[in-house]
Amino acid sequence: MTANEQSSPLIKAYEIPEPEEYIELRVAGGMSTRTLEAAQNGLPNSLFCVTLRQDGKLVGMGRVIGDGGCAYIISDIVVHPSVQRRGLGKIIMTEIETYLDANVPVGSFVSLIADTPADHLYRQFGFIETAPASIGMYRPSRPRT
Repeated sequence: MTANEQSSPLIKAYEIPEPEEYIELRVAGGMSTRTLEAAQNGLPNSLFCVTLRQDGKLVGMGRVIGDGGCAYIISDIVVHPSVQRRGLGKIIMTEIETYLDANVPVGSFVSLIADTPADHLYRQFGFIETAPASIGMYRPSRPRT
């Protein structure tokens, strides 16, 4: 990244990214890939999405998914490696917290799966580990039959 790119302002928006740029950012940020079909189907179902762009390029994002009442999941928090360590994850999480504070009914469940070392960021926003009372689990997707 050149000096000019580093000084370009970040543009924050509440928008759903294009599926292709979403996939590209996830992979660049060290996260697992998603198929184009999955991204095309899933992204529009977001309850909330915040994006950060630099020179029009998606460099950070996060979203909230769930049923809009009982259960909310913070998902896809990712910052491009070229702009990491600049507080962008905190900006994304602050926007998500603002959304949650304004929209989540009392008694609802807000969760996330934290990759290390990102768990340190989430602790700053009051997230705590569920173990030993419960543990996070997932089921990898399987080929369709």
